[in-house]
Amino acid sequence: MACRAPGPAGPADPVVLGALLARHGWRRRGSAAGHYSRWTPPEGPGTSLLVPDSGAFPDSADLIAEAVTALERSPAPSARQVLIALRVPSDELRWYREVPEPAAPAAAWSAQERLRAGARAMLLAGALAAGRRARYHGARGRRQAEAVLGGALLGPVRSGRELTVFLPVGTGHDGRPAVAALLRALYAARDATDYQRATGRAEAFEAAVRAGVCQELTEAIVALAGGSQGVRIQAEWAPAAGPPEGFAARPEPVEFSPGDLPVLREAGARYLRQEPSLPVRITGTVVRMWREAPGGPGVVRLRVLDGAEVAEVRAELGEDDYRTAGQAHLVGLPVVVSGRLESRGGFRRLTGGSVVPAAVDASERDRLLKSLQASLDALGEKEGDG
Repeated sequence: MACRAPGPAGPADPVVLGALLARHGWRRRGSAAGHYSRWTPPEGPGTSLLVPDSGAFPDSADLIAEAVTALERSPAPSARQVLIALRVPSDELRWYREVPEPAAPAAAWSAQERLRAGARAMLLAGALAAGRRARYHGARGRRQAEAVLGGALLGPVRSGRELTVFLPVGTGHDGRPAVAALLRALYAARDATDYQRATGRAEAFEAAVRAGVCQELTEAIVALAGGSQGVRIQAEWAPAAGPPEGFAARPEPVEFSPGDLPVLREAGARYLRQEPSLPVRITGTVVRMWREAPGGPGVVRLRVLDGAEVAEVRAELGEDDYRTAGQAHLVGLPVVVSGRLESRGGFRRLTGGSVVPAAVDASERDRLLKSLQASLDALGEKEGDG
Protein backbone atom coordinates (compact mmCIF):
# COMPACT_ATOMS: atom_id res chain seq x y z
CA MET A 1 0.00 0.00 0.00
CA ALA A 2 1.38 3.37 -1.02
CA CYS A 3 1.71 6.34 1.30
CA ARG A 4 2.25 8.96 -1.41
CA ALA A 5 -0.29 11.70 -2.12
CA PRO A 6 -2.06 11.44 -5.46
CA GLY A 7 -1.18 13.77 -8.29
CA PRO A 8 -3.39 16.59 -9.55
CA ALA A 9 -6.69 15.80 -11.20
CA GLY A 10 -9.34 17.64 -13.20
CA PRO A 11 -12.00 19.98 -11.77
CA ALA A 12 -13.78 18.56 -8.76
CA ASP A 13 -17.52 17.97 -8.53
CA PRO A 14 -18.83 20.28 -5.76
CA VAL A 15 -21.36 17.64 -4.64
CA VAL A 16 -18.59 15.06 -4.26
CA LEU A 17 -16.35 17.57 -2.46
CA GLY A 18 -19.14 18.43 -0.02
CA ALA A 19 -19.80 14.75 0.68
CA LEU A 20 -16.11 14.10 1.34
CA LEU A 21 -15.77 17.12 3.64
CA ALA A 22 -18.75 15.90 5.69
CA ARG A 23 -17.35 12.35 5.77
CA HIS A 24 -14.02 13.53 7.15
CA GLY A 25 -15.52 15.63 9.91
CA TRP A 26 -15.58 19.10 8.39
CA ARG A 27 -18.39 21.24 9.79
CA ARG A 28 -20.83 23.01 7.51
CA ARG A 29 -21.77 26.51 8.57
CA GLY A 30 -23.81 29.46 7.30
CA SER A 31 -25.22 29.99 3.80
CA ALA A 32 -28.60 28.78 2.67
CA ALA A 33 -28.83 25.29 1.26
CA GLY A 34 -28.80 25.21 -2.51
CA HIS A 35 -26.26 28.01 -2.92
CA TYR A 36 -22.97 28.02 -1.02
CA SER A 37 -21.64 26.38 2.13
CA ARG A 38 -18.71 27.31 4.36
CA TRP A 39 -16.76 24.40 5.82
CA THR A 40 -14.36 24.44 8.76
CA PRO A 41 -11.87 21.69 9.66
CA PRO A 42 -12.53 19.27 12.53
CA GLU A 43 -9.06 19.79 13.98
CA GLY A 44 -9.93 23.28 15.20
CA PRO A 45 -9.40 26.83 13.91
CA GLY A 46 -7.95 26.95 10.42
CA THR A 47 -8.68 27.93 6.86
CA SER A 48 -12.36 27.63 6.02
CA LEU A 49 -13.62 26.67 2.59
CA LEU A 50 -16.42 28.29 0.61
CA VAL A 51 -17.93 25.57 -1.57
CA PRO A 52 -20.83 25.95 -4.01
CA ASP A 53 -23.58 23.40 -3.60
CA SER A 54 -23.62 22.78 -7.37
CA GLY A 55 -21.59 23.57 -10.45
CA ALA A 56 -24.34 25.69 -11.98
CA PHE A 57 -23.19 29.04 -10.58
CA PRO A 58 -20.90 31.32 -12.64
CA ASP A 59 -18.16 31.32 -9.99
CA SER A 60 -18.39 27.60 -9.10
CA ALA A 61 -15.20 26.58 -10.93
CA ASP A 62 -13.17 29.38 -9.32
CA LEU A 63 -14.48 28.61 -5.82
CA ILE A 64 -13.77 24.89 -6.22
CA ALA A 65 -10.22 25.65 -7.40
CA GLU A 66 -9.66 27.94 -4.41
CA ALA A 67 -11.04 25.30 -2.02
CA VAL A 68 -8.74 22.60 -3.44
CA THR A 69 -5.73 24.95 -3.17
CA ALA A 70 -6.64 25.65 0.45
CA LEU A 71 -6.85 21.92 1.16
CA GLU A 72 -3.41 21.41 -0.39
CA ARG A 73 -1.94 24.07 1.91
CA SER A 74 -3.80 22.98 5.03
CA PRO A 75 -1.79 21.13 7.71
CA ALA A 76 -4.94 19.32 8.90
CA PRO A 77 -4.73 15.51 8.45
CA SER A 78 -8.36 15.48 7.32
CA ALA A 79 -7.49 17.83 4.44
CA ARG A 80 -5.08 15.29 2.97
CA GLN A 81 -7.67 12.54 3.28
CA VAL A 82 -10.24 14.66 1.43
CA LEU A 83 -7.70 15.36 -1.33
CA ILE A 84 -6.87 11.69 -1.79
CA ALA A 85 -10.51 10.70 -2.14
CA LEU A 86 -11.25 13.71 -4.36
CA ARG A 87 -8.44 13.11 -6.84
CA VAL A 88 -8.66 9.31 -6.94
CA PRO A 89 -12.31 8.22 -6.60
CA SER A 90 -11.95 5.65 -3.85
CA ASP A 91 -13.79 3.50 -1.40
CA GLU A 92 -12.50 4.13 2.10
CA LEU A 93 -11.87 1.68 4.91
CA ARG A 94 -11.20 2.97 8.42
CA TRP A 95 -9.83 1.06 11.36
CA TYR A 96 -10.28 2.32 14.93
CA ARG A 97 -8.25 0.43 17.50
CA GLU A 98 -8.99 1.17 21.15
CA VAL A 99 -5.60 1.43 22.83
CA PRO A 100 -4.18 3.93 25.35
CA GLU A 101 -2.28 6.94 24.06
CA PRO A 102 1.36 5.73 23.69
CA ALA A 103 3.60 7.30 26.32
CA ALA A 104 6.90 6.93 24.44
CA PRO A 105 7.90 7.39 20.77
CA ALA A 106 8.96 3.74 20.51
CA ALA A 107 5.57 2.59 21.79
CA ALA A 108 3.80 4.91 19.36
CA TRP A 109 5.82 3.54 16.43
CA SER A 110 5.08 -0.04 17.48
CA ALA A 111 1.34 0.69 17.72
CA GLN A 112 1.33 2.31 14.28
CA GLU A 113 3.15 -0.61 12.68
CA ARG A 114 0.77 -3.09 14.30
CA LEU A 115 -2.22 -1.19 12.96
CA ARG A 116 -0.75 -0.93 9.45
CA ALA A 117 0.20 -4.61 9.36
CA GLY A 118 -3.20 -5.73 10.66
CA ALA A 119 -5.08 -3.52 8.21
CA ARG A 120 -3.00 -4.80 5.29
CA ALA A 121 -3.56 -8.43 6.34
CA MET A 122 -7.30 -7.78 6.53
CA LEU A 123 -7.36 -6.14 3.10
CA LEU A 124 -5.38 -9.05 1.67
CA ALA A 125 -7.97 -11.45 3.11
CA GLY A 126 -10.70 -9.42 1.39
CA ALA A 127 -8.85 -9.47 -1.94
CA LEU A 128 -8.35 -13.24 -1.62
CA ALA A 129 -12.05 -13.73 -0.86
CA ALA A 130 -12.97 -11.66 -3.92
CA GLY A 131 -11.13 -14.21 -6.05
CA ARG A 132 -12.38 -17.44 -4.45
CA ARG A 133 -13.98 -18.85 -1.32
CA ALA A 134 -11.77 -21.10 0.80
CA ARG A 135 -11.25 -21.92 4.45
CA TYR A 136 -7.55 -21.27 3.96
CA HIS A 137 -5.92 -19.65 0.94
CA GLY A 138 -2.24 -20.00 1.79
CA ALA A 139 -0.13 -18.90 -1.18
CA ARG A 140 -2.98 -19.39 -3.67
CA GLY A 141 -4.12 -16.23 -5.42
CA ARG A 142 -1.70 -14.09 -3.43
CA ARG A 143 -0.03 -12.46 -6.42
CA GLN A 144 -3.37 -11.31 -7.82
CA ALA A 145 -4.55 -10.10 -4.41
CA GLU A 146 -1.37 -8.14 -3.77
CA ALA A 147 -1.66 -6.55 -7.21
CA VAL A 148 -5.06 -5.15 -6.17
CA LEU A 149 -3.54 -3.69 -3.01
CA GLY A 150 -0.81 -2.07 -5.12
CA GLY A 151 -3.24 0.71 -5.96
CA ALA A 152 -4.28 1.41 -2.36
CA LEU A 153 -3.37 4.75 -0.79
CA LEU A 154 -2.56 4.90 2.90
CA GLY A 155 -3.77 7.76 5.07
CA PRO A 156 -1.97 8.92 8.23
CA VAL A 157 -1.94 6.69 11.31
CA ARG A 158 -3.15 8.63 14.33
CA SER A 159 -1.37 7.49 17.48
CA GLY A 160 -1.62 3.87 16.41
CA ARG A 161 -5.38 4.06 16.94
CA GLU A 162 -6.90 5.21 13.64
CA LEU A 163 -6.04 4.47 10.02
CA THR A 164 -7.78 5.16 6.70
CA VAL A 165 -7.00 3.32 3.47
CA PHE A 166 -8.29 4.47 0.09
CA LEU A 167 -8.92 1.85 -2.59
CA PRO A 168 -9.45 3.27 -6.09
CA VAL A 169 -12.67 2.41 -7.91
CA GLY A 170 -12.85 1.66 -11.63
CA THR A 171 -9.11 1.85 -12.31
CA GLY A 172 -6.49 -0.71 -13.33
CA HIS A 173 -6.22 -1.55 -9.61
CA ASP A 174 -9.97 -1.60 -8.92
CA GLY A 175 -10.25 -2.13 -5.19
CA ARG A 176 -14.04 -2.25 -4.93
CA PRO A 177 -14.40 -6.06 -5.27
CA ALA A 178 -11.91 -6.47 -2.41
CA VAL A 179 -13.70 -3.91 -0.21
CA ALA A 180 -17.11 -5.45 -0.88
CA ALA A 181 -15.81 -8.99 -0.23
CA LEU A 182 -14.09 -7.89 2.98
CA LEU A 183 -17.15 -6.11 4.34
CA ARG A 184 -19.39 -9.09 3.55
CA ALA A 185 -16.90 -11.43 5.24
CA LEU A 186 -16.59 -9.21 8.32
CA TYR A 187 -20.36 -9.20 8.82
CA ALA A 188 -20.40 -13.00 8.47
CA ALA A 189 -17.49 -13.38 10.92
CA ARG A 190 -19.30 -11.16 13.42
CA ASP A 191 -22.52 -13.20 13.12
CA ALA A 192 -20.67 -16.53 13.37
CA THR A 193 -18.76 -15.34 16.44
CA ASP A 194 -21.96 -14.22 18.15
CA TYR A 195 -23.62 -17.54 17.33
CA GLN A 196 -20.79 -19.64 18.74
CA ARG A 197 -20.45 -17.51 21.88
CA ALA A 198 -24.20 -17.83 22.49
CA THR A 199 -24.62 -21.53 21.68
CA GLY A 200 -21.16 -23.07 21.93
CA ARG A 201 -21.65 -24.49 18.42
CA ALA A 202 -19.23 -23.78 15.57
CA GLU A 203 -21.23 -24.65 12.44
CA ALA A 204 -21.89 -20.97 11.64
CA PHE A 205 -18.22 -20.57 10.78
CA GLU A 206 -18.51 -23.29 8.14
CA ALA A 207 -21.43 -21.47 6.54
CA ALA A 208 -19.48 -18.20 6.80
CA VAL A 209 -16.85 -19.55 4.38
CA ARG A 210 -19.37 -18.98 1.58
CA ALA A 211 -19.42 -15.31 2.57
CA GLY A 212 -15.62 -15.04 2.38
CA VAL A 213 -14.55 -15.81 5.95
CA CYS A 214 -11.20 -17.62 6.00
CA GLN A 215 -8.23 -18.35 8.23
CA GLU A 216 -6.44 -15.24 6.95
CA LEU A 217 -9.35 -13.03 8.02
CA THR A 218 -9.66 -14.53 11.50
CA GLU A 219 -5.90 -14.12 11.97
CA ALA A 220 -6.07 -10.45 10.94
CA ILE A 221 -8.96 -9.74 13.32
CA VAL A 222 -7.10 -11.41 16.19
CA ALA A 223 -3.96 -9.38 15.41
CA LEU A 224 -5.89 -6.09 15.55
CA ALA A 225 -8.23 -6.82 18.47
CA GLY A 226 -5.52 -8.48 20.57
CA GLY A 227 -3.78 -6.16 23.01
CA SER A 228 -6.59 -3.62 22.72
CA GLN A 229 -10.05 -2.96 24.11
CA GLY A 230 -11.52 -3.62 20.68
CA VAL A 231 -11.33 -2.78 16.99
CA ARG A 232 -13.94 -1.20 14.73
CA ILE A 233 -13.94 -1.29 10.92
CA GLN A 234 -15.97 1.23 8.91
CA ALA A 235 -16.44 1.30 5.11
CA GLU A 236 -17.43 4.35 3.06
CA TRP A 237 -18.20 4.17 -0.66
CA ALA A 238 -16.78 6.58 -3.21
CA PRO A 239 -19.41 9.36 -3.57
CA ALA A 240 -18.91 9.52 -7.33
CA ALA A 241 -19.57 5.78 -7.74
CA GLY A 242 -22.24 5.14 -5.12
CA PRO A 243 -22.65 1.83 -3.24
CA PRO A 244 -22.20 -1.55 -4.94
CA GLU A 245 -25.26 -3.70 -5.48
CA GLY A 246 -26.50 -5.35 -2.31
CA PHE A 247 -24.89 -2.89 0.13
CA ALA A 248 -26.33 0.02 2.08
CA ALA A 249 -25.30 3.55 1.13
CA ARG A 250 -23.83 3.92 4.62
CA PRO A 251 -22.68 0.47 5.80
CA GLU A 252 -22.83 -0.30 9.50
CA PRO A 253 -19.41 -0.56 11.19
CA VAL A 254 -18.21 -3.95 12.40
CA GLU A 255 -16.65 -4.34 15.86
CA PHE A 256 -14.65 -7.07 17.56
CA SER A 257 -13.59 -7.22 21.19
CA PRO A 258 -11.01 -9.22 23.19
CA GLY A 259 -13.84 -11.53 24.27
CA ASP A 260 -14.20 -12.68 20.66
CA LEU A 261 -10.58 -13.82 20.33
CA PRO A 262 -10.85 -17.42 21.66
CA VAL A 263 -13.67 -18.18 19.22
CA LEU A 264 -11.81 -16.58 16.29
CA ARG A 265 -8.56 -18.41 17.10
CA GLU A 266 -10.42 -21.70 17.29
CA ALA A 267 -12.14 -21.04 13.95
CA GLY A 268 -8.84 -20.15 12.29
CA ALA A 269 -7.17 -23.33 13.53
CA ARG A 270 -10.14 -25.39 12.34
CA TYR A 271 -9.99 -23.77 8.89
CA LEU A 272 -6.30 -24.73 8.63
CA ARG A 273 -7.01 -28.35 9.54
CA GLN A 274 -10.01 -28.75 7.26
CA GLU A 275 -8.77 -27.21 4.02
CA PRO A 276 -8.01 -30.19 1.76
CA SER A 277 -4.93 -30.78 -0.34
CA LEU A 278 -5.41 -30.46 -4.10
CA PRO A 279 -4.57 -32.77 -7.00
CA VAL A 280 -2.70 -30.62 -9.54
CA ARG A 281 -0.88 -30.81 -12.84
CA ILE A 282 1.65 -27.97 -12.81
CA THR A 283 3.78 -26.65 -15.65
CA GLY A 284 6.88 -24.89 -14.37
CA THR A 285 10.59 -24.26 -14.71
CA VAL A 286 13.14 -25.76 -12.34
CA VAL A 287 14.96 -23.05 -10.39
CA ARG A 288 16.71 -25.17 -7.76
CA MET A 289 17.51 -28.86 -7.12
CA TRP A 290 19.00 -30.64 -4.14
CA ARG A 291 19.29 -34.11 -2.63
CA GLU A 292 21.34 -35.65 0.13
CA ALA A 293 23.25 -38.19 -2.03
CA PRO A 294 24.23 -38.48 -5.72
CA GLY A 295 21.52 -41.11 -6.24
CA GLY A 296 18.06 -41.47 -4.80
CA PRO A 297 15.14 -39.07 -4.37
CA GLY A 298 15.45 -35.31 -4.20
CA VAL A 299 13.61 -32.02 -4.02
CA VAL A 300 13.19 -29.39 -6.73
CA ARG A 301 11.82 -25.88 -6.58
CA LEU A 302 9.62 -24.92 -9.53
CA ARG A 303 8.57 -21.51 -10.74
CA VAL A 304 4.93 -22.08 -11.67
CA LEU A 305 3.84 -21.17 -15.20
CA ASP A 306 0.44 -22.83 -15.21
CA GLY A 307 -1.76 -25.20 -13.22
CA ALA A 308 -1.77 -23.55 -9.76
CA GLU A 309 -2.30 -20.05 -8.39
CA VAL A 310 1.00 -19.96 -6.53
CA ALA A 311 4.33 -18.46 -7.56
CA GLU A 312 6.58 -21.39 -6.63
CA VAL A 313 6.26 -24.92 -5.29
CA ARG A 314 8.66 -27.33 -3.65
CA ALA A 315 8.25 -30.81 -5.17
CA GLU A 316 9.48 -34.05 -3.60
CA LEU A 317 10.51 -36.45 -6.39
CA GLY A 318 11.75 -40.01 -6.73
CA GLU A 319 15.10 -40.76 -8.35
CA ASP A 320 13.84 -41.16 -11.92
CA ASP A 321 11.62 -38.07 -11.77
CA TYR A 322 14.44 -36.08 -10.19
CA ARG A 323 16.71 -37.11 -13.08
CA THR A 324 14.05 -36.10 -15.62
CA ALA A 325 13.68 -32.71 -13.95
CA GLY A 326 17.46 -32.25 -14.02
CA GLN A 327 17.73 -33.07 -17.72
CA ALA A 328 14.92 -30.65 -18.54
CA HIS A 329 16.62 -27.98 -16.46
CA LEU A 330 19.89 -28.45 -18.37
CA VAL A 331 18.24 -27.82 -21.73
CA GLY A 332 16.02 -25.04 -20.43
CA LEU A 333 12.78 -26.95 -20.88
CA PRO A 334 9.81 -26.52 -18.56
CA VAL A 335 8.41 -29.65 -16.93
CA VAL A 336 4.94 -30.91 -16.12
CA VAL A 337 4.60 -32.24 -12.58
CA SER A 338 1.53 -34.12 -11.35
CA GLY A 339 0.90 -34.68 -7.65
CA ARG A 340 -0.88 -33.29 -4.61
CA LEU A 341 -0.47 -29.69 -3.51
CA GLU A 342 -0.48 -29.88 0.28
CA SER A 343 -2.54 -27.37 2.23
CA ARG A 344 -0.09 -27.72 5.09
CA GLY A 345 2.55 -25.05 4.52
CA GLY A 346 0.29 -22.81 2.46
CA PHE A 347 -0.02 -24.86 -0.76
CA ARG A 348 3.69 -24.47 -1.48
CA ARG A 349 4.65 -28.17 -1.24
CA LEU A 350 3.86 -30.88 -3.81
CA THR A 351 4.04 -34.56 -2.88
CA GLY A 352 3.74 -37.77 -4.88
CA GLY A 353 5.11 -35.94 -7.89
CA SER A 354 5.74 -37.47 -11.31
CA VAL A 355 7.59 -35.49 -13.99
CA VAL A 356 7.57 -35.31 -17.78
CA PRO A 357 9.18 -32.63 -19.97
CA ALA A 358 6.71 -30.07 -21.25
CA ALA A 359 5.90 -30.21 -24.97
CA VAL A 360 7.50 -27.44 -27.01
CA ASP A 361 7.55 -26.92 -30.78
CA ALA A 362 10.53 -28.02 -32.90
CA SER A 363 12.00 -24.56 -33.40
CA GLU A 364 11.96 -23.84 -29.68
CA ARG A 365 13.53 -27.24 -28.94
CA ASP A 366 16.36 -26.58 -31.49
CA ARG A 367 17.01 -23.20 -29.97
CA LEU A 368 17.27 -24.68 -26.48
CA LEU A 369 19.59 -27.50 -27.64
CA LYS A 370 21.88 -25.06 -29.46
CA SER A 371 21.99 -22.88 -26.37
CA LEU A 372 22.91 -25.89 -24.23
CA GLN A 373 25.61 -27.03 -26.71
CA ALA A 374 27.13 -23.54 -26.78
CA SER A 375 27.23 -23.51 -23.00
CA LEU A 376 28.90 -26.94 -22.90
CA ASP A 377 31.45 -25.91 -25.57
CA ALA A 378 32.30 -22.75 -23.64
CA LEU A 379 32.73 -24.76 -20.46
CA GLY A 380 35.03 -27.25 -22.27
CA GLU A 381 37.19 -24.45 -23.71
CA LYS A 382 37.52 -22.89 -20.28
CA GLU A 383 38.56 -26.19 -18.72
CA GLY A 384 41.03 -26.85 -21.59
CA ASP A 385 42.58 -23.44 -21.14
CA GLY A 386 43.09 -24.21 -17.48
